[in-house]
Amino acid sequence: MGPFLLRRLASFIATLMVASVVVFAVLELLPGNAAEVILGESATPESLAAMEAQLGLDQPPLDRYLQWIGGWLQGSTAQSISYGVPTAELIAQRLQVTLPLALMAMALTVVVALVLGVYAASRHNRLGDVGVMTISQLGIAIPNFWLAILLILLFAVQLQWVSAGGFPGWLEAEGGGLVEGLKALILPAVALAAVQAAILARVTRSAVLDVLREDFVRTARAKGLTQRQALIRHVLRNAMIPVLTVGGLQFANLITGTIVVENVFVLPGIGRLVFQAIANRDLVVVRDVVMLLAAVVVLVNFVVDVLVAWVDPRVRAS
Repeated sequence: MGPFLLRRLASFIATLMVASVVVFAVLELLPGNAAEVILGESATPESLAAMEAQLGLDQPPLDRYLQWIGGWLQGSTAQSISYGVPTAELIAQRLQVTLPLALMAMALTVVVALVLGVYAASRHNRLGDVGVMTISQLGIAIPNFWLAILLILLFAVQLQWVSAGGFPGWLEAEGGGLVEGLKALILPAVALAAVQAAILARVTRSAVLDVLREDFVRTARAKGLTQRQALIRHVLRNAMIPVLTVGGLQFANLITGTIVVENVFVLPGIGRLVFQAIANRDLVVVRDVVMLLAAVVVLVNFVVDVLVAWVDPRVRAS
């Protein structure tokens, strides 16, 4: 297990380095800069040069890249042009909404997908299987932003069970609280989880069906185990490898895919932050948020590789 972890860790670090270079280079190639945004179109060349020197934009790109990476490693990030505070502080505030939202959506995805996938596989080619596959196909076809609008119309406008948008905060002193905060995230979590649960349910069904056809499952049934006992004792663990792989990618997609849903529900999360930063041409914030999201995707893939190796010793051996 040790050599396997070292190889995966080296791959994790190398991927992060490549991602940081790509993110920095792409934003460097965009026309305009922060000095032009601050001073406006009527700025004189002298004032632009002075502002660029103040912001460090007159330095070579390699120096600015090394300062950016060094700042992240030391826990010191550049200041946002729009908000006037360090980007790390902004991101930490917004993660208080985005991270619980992604975790809620992932929990819904896993529970619904496992239940429906195992149920469909245990009733292969019967009415239950056809019904689950039909529902999952509809779930894949519905865009999450359109589902979000439908959920608002039904539960916020018609039934008035929850608010149509906004986030009250996690503290009662801010007018919110734990219950109120969770209520504000229920509809966005459902909107995010619908598509992912539909995909994962189909993957779970296929994985369980493949394992059910194995000889050791038939042997277990021949020894007197019921179908439910065989599923719980022998099938589920062996079917978890593709489910873990797809589920890990989905969790990364849930975090990176909150931009549209957070804007529909007016949630002050990472998605809304990067949307506002792009509108304000606050490239410092855009760069740090994109790098954070890339790091999350790489980290989730690393964790999934480790979990798959733990579940299936054959992966470690290979």
